Amino acid sequence: MSYKRILTIQDISCVGQCSLTVALPILSASGVETCILPSAVLSTHTGGFKGYTFRDLTEDIPGIADHWESEGIRFDAVYSGYLGSARQIEYVKDITNRLSADNALSIVDPAMADNGKLYVGFDGDFVQAMKSLVFSADIILPNITEACLLTGTEYRESYDRAYIDGLLTSLESAGASTVILTGVSFKPDTTGVLVDEKGERSYYEHKKIAKGCHGTGDIYASAFVGAMLGGRPLFEAAKIAADFTVLCIEKTRGDQSHWYGVKFEQALPDYIRMLGL
Repeated sequence: MSYKRILTIQDISCVGQCSLTVALPILSASGVETCILPSAVLSTHTGGFKGYTFRDLTEDIPGIADHWESEGIRFDAVYSGYLGSARQIEYVKDITNRLSADNALSIVDPAMADNGKLYVGFDGDFVQAMKSLVFSADIILPNITEACLLTGTEYRESYDRAYIDGLLTSLESAGASTVILTGVSFKPDTTGVLVDEKGERSYYEHKKIAKGCHGTGDIYASAFVGAMLGGRPLFEAAKIAADFTVLCIEKTRGDQSHWYGVKFEQALPDYIRMLGL
């Protein structure tokens, strides 16, 4: 396996096990040189904590990118997660264009919505801006809500395979190349991920854990990217990421004091074994 260098762009929630505080260790554990560009620094994530601090780093991004360019730094992949504004989306596009190595991959997790609703602080204008990033990327990792917003599809809590196939076709028609659609559930006690690689579709089903946990989307995306950059085929990388995410949740179940995230650190040795490292 060649030694890859990836840049991941998302916020730092200092406490809460999400975004960069999970992306950096998971990607590093996969054997990838992981460089980071924080879009903001928060004292905690926003899901349940009160009175958190927030420092917007948008103004710092252009200078960082200019310095990297002057040093000749290039990346084999650029992976973006939660972005706080349309302006940051434009900066991610610029960095991807300017600082990608030959044959580099662009990977976008359009972290902006779930359960049929946009996250607090986002609106229709942000969705429009996100489309320009998503549909120029090599690989995207939306959940069903985000895929609906990106395609103008009506969101449904209950659906069948035909609905999901139509959603994927709409993403392809809008310009998506490879889609990793997460949270696809056809049965009450299972969920899974559907991989659509240029129209060829494969579904991986696994058990569904009823209680949701903060940060699992970031954990899944980071584990997938790490496995894929390590040379695993897309569907295998999607399976590894799903199994790892379930394991992280299982290691946290029963600990009511750990409501703000999952104990992914305890599962990292298992992830490394899954990758055969």
